[in-house]
Amino acid sequence: MASGDLRAELECSVCLNIYTDPVMLRCGHNFCRVCIDRVLDTQEGSGDFFCPVCRKRFRSRPALQRNLTLRNIAETFLSPQPDTEESGVFCTYCVDSPVPAVRSCLLCEVSLCDKHLRVHKKSPEHVLCDPTLSMESRQCSIHKKILEYYCTEDETCICMSCSLAGEHRGHQVEMLDEASKKKKETLRNVLQKLLTKREETEERVQRLQEHRRKVEEEAAGDTERVTALFRDLRRRLEDLEKRVLRDISGRAERISISIRDLEIKKEELSRKLRHIEELCNVTDPLTVLQESDTGDLCDTEDGDNEDRERRKKLLHDGGGLDVYGVLHILHTLSDVIIRGVNVYFYIQEAADILLDVNTADNELQISDDRKTVSRSYIDQKYPETPERFQYWYQVMSSQSFSSGRHYWEVDVGGSDEWTVGMCYPSIERGGKESLIGLNKKSWGLNCNTLRYWMTHDSDEILLPTNFSSNRVRIYLDYEAGRISFYDLCEPIQLLHTFTTTFTEPLHAVICVAEGCLTICGVGGRCENSAPSDDSTGSGNGIGSLFSSML
Repeated sequence: MASGDLRAELECSVCLNIYTDPVMLRCGHNFCRVCIDRVLDTQEGSGDFFCPVCRKRFRSRPALQRNLTLRNIAETFLSPQPDTEESGVFCTYCVDSPVPAVRSCLLCEVSLCDKHLRVHKKSPEHVLCDPTLSMESRQCSIHKKILEYYCTEDETCICMSCSLAGEHRGHQVEMLDEASKKKKETLRNVLQKLLTKREETEERVQRLQEHRRKVEEEAAGDTERVTALFRDLRRRLEDLEKRVLRDISGRAERISISIRDLEIKKEELSRKLRHIEELCNVTDPLTVLQESDTGDLCDTEDGDNEDRERRKKLLHDGGGLDVYGVLHILHTLSDVIIRGVNVYFYIQEAADILLDVNTADNELQISDDRKTVSRSYIDQKYPETPERFQYWYQVMSSQSFSSGRHYWEVDVGGSDEWTVGMCYPSIERGGKESLIGLNKKSWGLNCNTLRYWMTHDSDEILLPTNFSSNRVRIYLDYEAGRISFYDLCEPIQLLHTFTTTFTEPLHAVICVAEGCLTICGVGGRCENSAPSDDSTGSGNGIGSLFSSML
């Protein structure tokens, strides 16, 4: 096939360039990974996806299959081919008209065309290579002889004199071809590992992209529900605010009305006083006795008891709403809401952690449901496995987490000396390096009778306070690189957060030196995980008070 035809077969139909990291759709058409990802991203909102070439329809975003064979062909096609004319190396012997050289002899320090190469000596000391103008780079800088060997101890190319009488005398040496083959083999192994890692990374990216799409779909519904909830909450709070402010602003008006009523009563009393004084000054007995409204004049009571109590209340507190009581309720309610939401802001359900008996130290006893681990002081005679911890009374979970956000909880009330945390599966299983927190592969919260502290890579962080509860929560956000530890007291308390970039899956891990620890059940919230409606001690609860106010 001509070079032009081959190039046409190796061109991506999107960018019209030679394939870069080619991937294939289920319909059989190939594209650069970046190009097809960009096309699929533009189709994201339509609901369906199509092949840019054949328009085959996919109900969901199609998986991309790497085409390793096509990638190798494309890389070979793009690899530089020897071009003697452009290299600028010409035959040393063709002096009349320059002829491109096809080989160079390092011994003779000449370049040869096809004609002169045929008559050149073929003895072993004549080392031929690709045409080059820098033959001195292939010679020993000390002895000016051809570099023929490779010193494995000093990892450098040497000549015969360096090997026999020079500074490399007595060292292990190899022929250049042999050393080159070994190095290429090593590089191929490294290349394979890098390719595997890249494929694993690509798979993680695809999984995260799929997870992101699901999260975005869920977020749309959650956003609508949360927006409606807060809209209703704001409306009800605004109504309550207007009611309270209206009551506050009406206090002075109510007092003014009472003052006006009292002023009228005062005038009435003054009128009665003047009339009585006039009667007292009358000398005619008949006139005094014949006064018809004497009973009314003698009625000097202030009114009924209810009226007196109302005026007394106005005098002391304005007779309106107990604003300080309302403010106290609102402050308490806001604290309860915020504290409760913070507990469940990121996660709703605990991971179902089960202990892996194959990793348990021989002095640990695992319950039948694989939730409780206890120090037995008796050799359990577990079968020998490479995964089993040999010291420190430790056990790992059978589950591992390589993405997402998860939490698990442990009841630590049955022991006074323990460690809980997370670790990589590559953690050592014997010696000091296997203890949680004394290496780069584990993160732990530790307790003994005297103190609590955090550990990672042998660094200790002493915690200032003791636990208020017997339950610990370990929260993992894999993509964010965070492991957080909480004391599930009331309110919940963050103890410490480790931040890093995770390079392996993570397992839960427990160490118990005495007593027992129990992993809490999956689902449902723990008894101390969130404040209750009655957290203020009120008989009716803040929730009922809030409802009645709204």
